[in-house]
Amino acid sequence: MKDVTLLFLLQDDRILLAMKKRGFGVGKWNGVGGKADPGETVLEAAVRECQEEIGVTPLEPQLVGDIEFRMSHDPAFGHHAYIFTATAWEGDPRETEEMRPEWFVVKDIPYGTMWADDILWLPYLLKGQPFHGKITLGPNDEIISKELEPVT
Repeated sequence: MKDVTLLFLLQDDRILLAMKKRGFGVGKWNGVGGKADPGETVLEAAVRECQEEIGVTPLEPQLVGDIEFRMSHDPAFGHHAYIFTATAWEGDPRETEEMRPEWFVVKDIPYGTMWADDILWLPYLLKGQPFHGKITLGPNDEIISKELEPVT
């Protein structure tokens, strides 16, 4: 299972999402992130990916959750995603070859153009409620199985 990261910038009642322009998840809104490099912590990976993908350095990112993702149609696929938020950062979000960032008011999050499972766990993140889960997606991004719980 590969360690991967997702990071979401939060400001007042807004969340920064980024449209994936190439590679895995192309055409979907998501947080920024990616695989941890060898010898790199997931926190270091989250900061590096944010810098590379939208030109921002998050300050004091907080780990809010983790989810083990599987794909029913690809037994070799396994991502352990560590999910962070940041409310302070250096730089202004900008578009890169990989991502196009955009601010959304929380009530207008475009769940229809995100991964199918995001609607299950993003509310925990937005409330600041730590969570843990295991999710399996099918070949058409449908939810095959889910275990999701708050961490107290």
